[in-house]
Amino acid sequence: MGKRCCVAVKEIGMKIERFEDIQGWQEARKLTKEIYNLTNRFPFKKDQRLCEQIRKAAVSIMGNIAEGFDRQSKKEFSKFLNYSSASASEVQSHLYVALDQKYISDETFQNTYNQTKKTKGLINGFIAYLKGKK
Repeated sequence: MGKRCCVAVKEIGMKIERFEDIQGWQEARKLTKEIYNLTNRFPFKKDQRLCEQIRKAAVSIMGNIAEGFDRQSKKEFSKFLNYSSASASEVQSHLYVALDQKYISDETFQNTYNQTKKTKGLINGFIAYLKGKK
């Protein structure tokens, strides 16, 4: 990431030197692991199209944070964080399909939905910070 973004992040007392240090990315990684665990189970895994879509959305959350981190401006980083947040919303929507098709239980839905919500909240908080609203 460009020095301007690193300096700004350090001003709030966070030391972020690599994308793996970003809390939102760390939570997105946990979410992605959970999505892969869910989609490897029967009956979810029989719906290959939904499995592919929800996996791509989860991986996109992580990937866009990483890609945005290496951009040279806060504006560019924010753009990629917005993509990540949108992908988290996509995961949430796909979870409803999985629930409605009885691929996952109510409890699994709620736990995974909450992890997605937590991830999205961290990403959106970072966006607000980069835009000077925090």
